[in-house]
Amino acid sequence: MRRYGPCLLLVLVGAAVLRISLFGELYLRYVQAGLRPYLVVSGGALVLLGAAMAVVRRAGWEVDQEGNLSDGHDVEHGDGPGADHGHSHGVAGPRVAWLLTLPALALLFFPPPALGSYSAEREAAQRAAQGVGTFPALPAGNPVELTLGEFSSRAVYDSGRSLADRTVRMTGFVTHGDDGTWYLTRLFVTCCAADATTSKVEVRGAADGAPPVDTWVTVTGTWHPEGRFGTDSAWPPVVDASAVERVAQPADPYEKR
Repeated sequence: MRRYGPCLLLVLVGAAVLRISLFGELYLRYVQAGLRPYLVVSGGALVLLGAAMAVVRRAGWEVDQEGNLSDGHDVEHGDGPGADHGHSHGVAGPRVAWLLTLPALALLFFPPPALGSYSAEREAAQRAAQGVGTFPALPAGNPVELTLGEFSSRAVYDSGRSLADRTVRMTGFVTHGDDGTWYLTRLFVTCCAADATTSKVEVRGAADGAPPVDTWVTVTGTWHPEGRFGTDSAWPPVVDASAVERVAQPADPYEKR
């Protein structure tokens, strides 16, 4: 049975990749939507490769260390030239290799969650190297829906003060500061979760105080100017909340650069 271990491992990994990319939207926790076709192709290729290896091995053939096909029974039972009849372990490798299936099974049945407050807290406050200037006017009407990235850019760098006297609505997850403050937070990705960076907005004036860490909320409120534009004193930006509503985590939890 050990000869099928590598085959099973390939199939499990491939099935896990297909599960998160082909049969749902879990892949959005790890990569951007545009990479879905590559995940599907990769998962399918791994499943097919594992199945093909199993067929070859069931037929009684093995691939030796030099990449040549040989009769698996000769190797496993010591029938070939120079075989060690008393101590053969077979080409399938040691039994401990079966432990490699555990991560694959975990990924298949218990996919890890999206990055949250822990990752956000490990990321230093962003101080983007962009100059202060004017931004395009916001759409008419209140409240105006903004991403945290849009709000932060305008709050820190917009000398035209386009946020003044406007009501905004933003969605993110909750992180806590060391001094009782709390933040509406979002992670930004360029390609995948590995390159995630953090944007956060300090929330003040919420009637019910700070929600629990990692709770997803939609905050409605107004910009509270802090510091001089383009300096560290303007970061993180602040919003005076008029309403805080708990919401479900979106299918795509990340904002795009």
